[in-house]
Amino acid sequence: MPQAEKILVGVIVGAHGIKGQVRLRSLTEQPEAIGKYKPLTDAAGREFAIKLVGVARDAFIATIKGVTDRTTAESLQGVELFVARDALPKPKRNEYYAADLVGLTAQDDSGKIYGTVQALHDYRGGPLLEIAPASGKNFMLPFRDAFVPDVDIVAGTVQVIIPEGWLDTVAKTKPERA
Repeated sequence: MPQAEKILVGVIVGAHGIKGQVRLRSLTEQPEAIGKYKPLTDAAGREFAIKLVGVARDAFIATIKGVTDRTTAESLQGVELFVARDALPKPKRNEYYAADLVGLTAQDDSGKIYGTVQALHDYRGGPLLEIAPASGKNFMLPFRDAFVPDVDIVAGTVQVIIPEGWLDTVAKTKPERA
């Protein structure tokens, strides 16, 4: 399984004030570390020189070189910021970058395949793996040893333990509205 060359480390979530500052959500283990990684780029390769200047609720307040007005800051809402993998510390044993988990096959210890990891989400209650089965609805599984006892990046797999009835609950949920 090839590793991602760039790692998502933050998202611009909106403008702050009238002088071009932005609200920046960090996706790094140590949130303030986002201010130290350079260069930060968007998906198209544009570089962003940021400076953290404060905190507001669940985001940092940051300045971006060249952004001096609210309109420009607002236009950046939703921009994802990436850093080159080699600019980040190497993960320790049993630590992973979310980008390395996406695409891995989720299977149990007998080899039964449940789907493919689509994303790693963290809604502040602990990380969740989103798994897409070959058919049916995606489901979430806590990214904890009790549910995901083994990750093998080289083999391209995550071992999962699906509690009895877990997938029945997913099948019974109402369809999303359009």
